Amino acid sequence: MYTFLSKINKIILPSFTKQQLDLTKAKKWQMAIIGWRYYVTTRALDEKRQ
Repeated sequence: MYTFLSKINKIILPSFTKQQLDLTKAKKWQMAIIGWRYYVTTRALDEKRQ
C-alpha cells in the first residue's frame, strides 16, 4: 500500500529538493508535505525490506 502511495506522491506532490528549498524558511504547508513524503517513503521501504 505504501509503495503505491509513494509512487503517487512522486507524480503529484512537488519536489522541494529540486527547488532547493531551505528548510529553515519553509512554510507550514511545505513542512507538512515534506513530513508526509518522509512518512510514506519510510513505510514503503519497510514494506520492501520484509
